[in-house]
Order: sequence, then structure tokens, then C-alpha cells
Amino acid sequence: MPHPAKSGSFLSRGFFWLLVFLFISAAYLYTFPQPNVFYAAVVLLHAVAGLITAVLLAVLLFGLLRDGSTTSRFGWVLLAAAAVVGLILIKTGTPRVEWNLLYVHILLSLAGVGIVFAEWAGKRGWLAPAIGSSFIRCAICLLLLAGLGVGARYLREARWQRQARIENPSMPPGSMDGEGDGPGGPFFPSSAQVYGGHKIPSKFFMESDSCKRCHEDIYSQWFSSAHHFSSFNNQWYRKSIEYMQDTIGTKPSKWCGGCHDPAVLYSGLMDTPIKQIVHRPEAQAGLGCMMCHSIADVKSSMGQGDFYLEYPKLHELAATKNPIARGLHDFLVKLNPEPHRRVFLKPFMRNQTAEFCSSCHKVHLDVPVNHYRWIRGFNEYDNWQASGVSGQGARSFYYPAKPSQCADCHMPLTRSTDQGNIGGLVHSHRFPAANTALPTANEDAEQLKITEGFLKSGILSVDIFALSPARAQVKPGVANQSDLSTTFAVGEEAETKITPGEEAEVLPVTAPLSRVQPTVRRGDTVRVDVVVRTKKIGHFFPGGTVDAYDTWLELKGTDDKGQTIFWSGSLEGNGKGPVEKGAHFYRSLQVDAHGNGINKRNAWATRAVVYVHLIPPGAADTVHYRLHIPEGSGNKITLHARLCYRKFAWWNTQFSFAGVLDPNQPDGNVTPDYDDRKFAFAGSLKGVSAKEERIPDVPIVALAEDEVRLNVAAHNAPAPEPKTVLQGADWQRWNDYGIGLLLQGDLKSAQAAFEKVTEIDPKNPDGWVNIGRAAVQEGDMDRARTVLAKALSLSPDLARAHFFSAKVLRSDGRYDAAADHLRKVLIQYPRDRVALNDLGRILFLQRKYADAVNVLQSVLAVDPEDLQAHYNLMLCYNGLGDQKRAHEHEVRYLRFKADEASQAITGPYRQLHPEDNNERQAIHEHVSVPLSLGRVGTGLRPVQAERSSPKQTAGASK
Repeated sequence: MPHPAKSGSFLSRGFFWLLVFLFISAAYLYTFPQPNVFYAAVVLLHAVAGLITAVLLAVLLFGLLRDGSTTSRFGWVLLAAAAVVGLILIKTGTPRVEWNLLYVHILLSLAGVGIVFAEWAGKRGWLAPAIGSSFIRCAICLLLLAGLGVGARYLREARWQRQARIENPSMPPGSMDGEGDGPGGPFFPSSAQVYGGHKIPSKFFMESDSCKRCHEDIYSQWFSSAHHFSSFNNQWYRKSIEYMQDTIGTKPSKWCGGCHDPAVLYSGLMDTPIKQIVHRPEAQAGLGCMMCHSIADVKSSMGQGDFYLEYPKLHELAATKNPIARGLHDFLVKLNPEPHRRVFLKPFMRNQTAEFCSSCHKVHLDVPVNHYRWIRGFNEYDNWQASGVSGQGARSFYYPAKPSQCADCHMPLTRSTDQGNIGGLVHSHRFPAANTALPTANEDAEQLKITEGFLKSGILSVDIFALSPARAQVKPGVANQSDLSTTFAVGEEAETKITPGEEAEVLPVTAPLSRVQPTVRRGDTVRVDVVVRTKKIGHFFPGGTVDAYDTWLELKGTDDKGQTIFWSGSLEGNGKGPVEKGAHFYRSLQVDAHGNGINKRNAWATRAVVYVHLIPPGAADTVHYRLHIPEGSGNKITLHARLCYRKFAWWNTQFSFAGVLDPNQPDGNVTPDYDDRKFAFAGSLKGVSAKEERIPDVPIVALAEDEVRLNVAAHNAPAPEPKTVLQGADWQRWNDYGIGLLLQGDLKSAQAAFEKVTEIDPKNPDGWVNIGRAAVQEGDMDRARTVLAKALSLSPDLARAHFFSAKVLRSDGRYDAAADHLRKVLIQYPRDRVALNDLGRILFLQRKYADAVNVLQSVLAVDPEDLQAHYNLMLCYNGLGDQKRAHEHEVRYLRFKADEASQAITGPYRQLHPEDNNERQAIHEHVSVPLSLGRVGTGLRPVQAERSSPKQTAGASK
């Protein structure tokens, strides 16, 4: 380091103080990155000072090397190298791709400063009396600097990572009035809040193009995405809000706006009926970059827009149209992007992706929205969290090689040279998922291609698996309505209870049909079983607003004469109209207080659920068809199954674009509880939110397909014998078949299928566990005890075997042993809510109330709205004599519990809609639409007479 007193030159003194400033400013900039003007000024000054210092060093370097010691010369060389790297960084900036160069600059600077300072201090006698060696002095200085560096790193990262986490409150609100800013808040009933309680100018959410300057690929991806078209530039959403506001007012629609309409809601415009401002730029902005990336804190995983937004102080500088100010902003961000990253990329966006996404992809309705009570709406988070896909669920049928979060599927890595890329890759902001409607309406061929490719990428499978004699009609098992008040499915996060069907003989099956050469006889009726399996899906299938789609399984049979002899799941209107009513659907069918179907995206009017058919992640559904073989059929029948998907349902698309009150129908009443009016699809298409003023033909995507061939014998031929082929490669197919039967309550048949798994591979614990699972559900604890012991002998640490073993032991009254098994589960899966609830319940039964409370509180840390946890906590606190806390949990329990009386509403609906009543049954069969032999369509001579028979009942079989 130059000696100002020795040189006496102004140049040397300036050089000295510049080095001091660079060291102090560098320490500040690295340790405390902040998005404010002061920090930005220091960044600029550091760069300017570095530039001046580099020039001075070039002037002084010869003298410093000539007059200095060998050690100091080395230090000055290191500083010179650091200066060169610094100049390069002023040119390139310090984006992620330049981080290696940045840390080279930091290390060279620290090493150079440490060595030069050690020599400088030694010459002044500061370290000389105790330390004679130049090497030791340098080592001490470098160690001190290394320690400072570690401390700076801790302050920079550890505190930041710790503070920016999503954690649930210990107690959820007792009513919706306790959510967000409450009834007096500007955004209520959305739970969203803004720091400072202010509104945010709408232009903040409308300037995504300012991000394009550095993130052009990401901007282009987003521009085609469903996020961009989340608001009133989406005709389906637009119509639903117009209808909602016409029916129940503008304020309840803010419940939607918290996630869909940031430029409208957070600026205060949503108090105006949207019909008056629908074509304003704010209403057409969608969900821009600033919406997701300005979320500063997610308050819980309860969804409902439960987050805080922050209006960045420097935003106006970033979005300014002044080229000088904009250029300065871009230069500073490029030079030191860390403050920018901290504003727009919080740690939870990477480390807790699912919890972050849950803030909008999990919802509930309550009195301020539906004038009724708390009801769970769609919910992608809870079933993911409880599944094997998350790595947090102990009871899944299947587990992926490694856990996945939302972004792993819906933001796949894609090639890009954008700023911030990692190894030439960025996460796609097209958010590929299932929305084929928007790119169709927008005529965006590339987005549609990517979406269809995603849907066809093997995320599900279809397997025409088994054939058996047609069953006599038996009393079907009916899935109990969930204890939780919900319009969505309840899966592994709360064990579904199935009432087993009336016990009947387990008929032998012929399977797998692709392995055997199945034969059927003319004139016979057989049952065909088709298995649909979720493979690469981390949530229920389908996901999202499951009342709004057409998702169904089609089975079509044609013979070698070209005749269509069976068809379930056909379409009207030359394959573009509604799906036939008797198809096997995957959806939530809801009704309002008068039993009208919820088909206008009017979830706020839901009062009862007729049925919910969804498939959990890593599970299966077994679908039954009653196939009659006509006397006039050929010698071969080809069965072709397709899992079909159309977003949105045909009726909803027609309504969204052209729905008006039907002038030919008598006026009906409409209230927040029901809408008795009739609608026609004859409205004007002028000004619809689509590229063309027409109703789009939303494509039907075949997500998965399968095909098998049946041999056809004469009616008087000997009855074909059942035949099974067991191959190692087919163990999962048998397992899937059994899973589907288990989940619909056909427990005996499920156990028979799982036995095939054990025959294929006796050392595979899955078969034994699943037999035990079915036996526990059936109440056959003796058999469950035996097969679960076999599973644990094969895999002593298998969590799901321990879980169901605990069920058996609990039924025996052996609470301590059951608790021990559950603790073994929780060592591996500490966030499994069902295991925690079961352990808490056992501790309660043992009157260990305090211990039970501790366990049950950990359930609420995962899901504050967990019904069973609140119920058991209510009991525990009563046992402890703490009436205040017991009452608090009683309030939550009653808030979240289902309205059991509401099922009475479904009775008249089911009488009028026998196909839906059939679908409601856990075990049921589907038959063909009426067909004329030899041609497709509706004929006078129905091959499948069962569909039109007046004697048919809405039970398991028609």
C-alpha cells in the first residue's frame, strides 16, 4: 500500500483513500444487498472508484513493484489482476453466468489487500514486535479477511434464507372476516394484502415489457401462457365474473380478483362492474411478471391469495420511458443484480415452490362470497403434500425416484440466453399444463402444440385389462361424503372411507387382455374392466376447477365387418358437441340450492356435491363396462379406449361466448343460492375476448389410449374358461387394477388382484401391504395382521406397512404398540398428516392429553384447516380443562365440517338424471349408447338395450 507521508504526492494519497473506499464499499455491497437508492448509489460509486483506481494503479504500478518487497510486489500484482477483472465486470456485469468471474475478482482483491496491508502494517511496526516473519503477518491478515468473508456470507445469505420462509399460523381464522384485511379491507374477500395498506397503481402490473429488456425469452413464453390470459382477456373467465357480478354484486368477485386481476383489483378498479371497463388495458393485462414476482411474503399454505404484495421503490425507474434513467437502471442491475433478484425472486419461490403456488392454487369459499358457509374449492396443494410425489406422504401406492415440486413439471428447463440463465437454461414461463382453450381462442399454434405435447407425455396410462362374466346387479358400495366441507376430492391427506358393496362371489377374470387371447360368445354379456393410472402427476387428476371440464373415458368396440357394436363416451355434433351423459367422467358435479347443475363457473352457488371422481397421484381407477356381444357381430372385436380431455366443457364454452337468457322459456328466479333461469346460446359475439369473434372449437385431446382384440365364438360354443397370465413385467398392471377396485370399495376383488402381485413376486412387499390395506378397510384384522407381518419381514422400514400395522394394533386396543409403529412412520415422513392425526388420537385415548396436543399442533403446522386435528384438539383441551382453547378448536371444527343435510338437495337431481346417479355410485357399470348394427349413431334397433330399458335402476349395473 503506498505511503502518503513518504511519497507526499496527492496522487498517492488519493490512491490510498480510493483503496480504502473500495474495500469498505465492497464489504457493504456484498453483505447487505438492498433495493434502495443509497445502495444503488454505492454500486455506481464503487464502479467509478474502481475505474479511477485501476487507472492510478496503472500509473503507480511500476514504482510500487520497483520499490516494494517481494511479498508486497506479489500483493500489487494480485490487485492489478483484480483491477483488470473488475474492468471486465463493469463491461459484462455480474449476472449468474459471470459469477465465477465475480468471485475471482473478490478473491484476488481480498488476497491482494491482505498481503499489501500486512507489509504496510509491518513497516509501521504494528505487527513487527511480535511477528518477525512477513509470511506469518500475511497469513494472519488473510485469515482475518477470510473470517470476515465467512461472516459477510452468513449475513448475506443465512438470514435472508431464514426470513423468507412460508410458515403456517398455529391457528386459522374462525371466519373469513379474519382473513386478509377483513371486511373493511379494499381487497376483501381475497386474503391478499399490500404492505403499508396502500393500493398499487395499475401500471405496475401492466409493464411486463420492461422485463423483456433482459428476459426476452421468458417474456415471450409468458406472453402465450395462461397466466397472461388470466383476466378479462380470457372470455371464459370474463363471462364467469360478469355473471357473478350481475348475480351477487362486485365485492364478492374480489375473491377471484386477488389472483386473476391484479391490475384491476389492487388499483381499486374492481369496485366498478367489469362490464363497464372490460376493454380497458387494466382489464386486459392478465397476470403479469410483477404479480407473482412482487409477492414479498406468503402467510400460509391456506391459499386464497394469502400473501403480501410489495410495491418496489425503484419500479418507476425500471419502467420509465426516459432513455437515460432507464439505461442507468439497466446498467446498475446488470452490474449488481442481487437487489433486483431479492425483490423479484424470494427464496420460497425456489425452495418452497409448492407452498408458493398454493397461495392461488388452493381456495375456499365462505359467507362473504357464497352467502352460505365454508366450502373447500379446488386444491392442488394438499393432495400433492400428502402424496409420494412430494416425498412427504407415507401411504402412497407408488413413489417417484425423487420428490417433485410444481415447477418440476409446469416450469421445465428450456434453452435460453436470457440474463439469469443457469447453464444456458431457464424455467419455462409458458407454464405448460392443460389449458388448450386459451391458445385455441388466441390462435396460438405454438402454445397449443406445447400444451398438447405436455398432456400426451405419458402422465397417465389406459389399460383395457380384464374380462369377466357380467355380474348380477348387487347393492353398490357408496363413497361416504367427506367429513370435510369440500367440492374437491379428498385423498391421501385424509383416508377416504368407503362403504363396501354387498358381499358377492369374486368372479374369476381373464387378464391381462393384451397377454391372453380372449374369446367371447355371440349373445353373451361380459364385463370389461379398463384401468386409468396417474403416473407423472403430482396432484389429483384432473386438477384445477374440476367442475368446468369435459374429462371422460371413451370405450368403443368395432368388429371386423366395420360395425360399431359398443360405444360409451361418444360425442354429439359430429364429434364436437356434448359428451353423452352415460360416459365415465372425471369431475366434480355440484348443484345449487334448487338442484340446478353448477355449470356457469358459479361455484359460489354450490350447496351440495352429487359426486366427485378424481384419481389421486400415483393411484388408479378401474372402470367397468357391460358389453353385449350381438348375434350379428363379426369374428373379431377391437376395443379401443381413450382418456379424453376438453377444456372447457362444451356447455360452458357455448355459455361463455354466446350465453343469454332464453326468451322462449318462462322467467325463473335467481338468488345467491340458486338460478332457475334457462339460457340459450344466441348472444352476440361482438367484442368477445378472443382473436376472432366466433365460438372456438376447443380440441379434444386423447391423453392416453389402449387397444385390444377379442375373438368371437358362436353362441353355442363352450363357455370360454377364465385365463390369467402372470409375468414379472405386469406386476404393476395387476397392482393398478387392484388399486382401482380398492378405492371404489370392491375390497374382495381388490385383494384377489393384489394376490396376483404376490404370486408374480412373493418378495415384493407392495402386494402384501395392499392386501393388508384392503383387509383393514374390510375389518378383517386377522388377515391384515398376517400379510402386514409378511410385508415387514421383506422390508422392515416400509412406512406404509407400519402405518397399517398401527391400524390393526389400535383395533386390538394395543395403543402403545400402535404408537410405536406410527413413530417409525413419522421418522421417515414427519409431515404425514394422517399418521400424525392417528398418533394424536391414540395419545388422546390413552389420556396423554398434553402429548397429544403437541402431536396435533404439528398437523396444523402442515395444514391449519385440518378437520380431524381440530376435532381431536378440542377433545384434548377439554380433557386438560382448558375450555377457552377447546372452544377455539370447536369453532374451527364446525367451520370446516361438512353440512351433512345438504345431500338432501341431490335427491331430486339424481331422479331426473339417472346417468349421474349411476356415476355417483362407487361401483357401477357403463353401457353403450343405442347403436344400429352396421353403422355409427343412434338407431332404431339398439344393440345395448340395457341403456334404454325402463327396468334399469340407477345402481352399480344398468
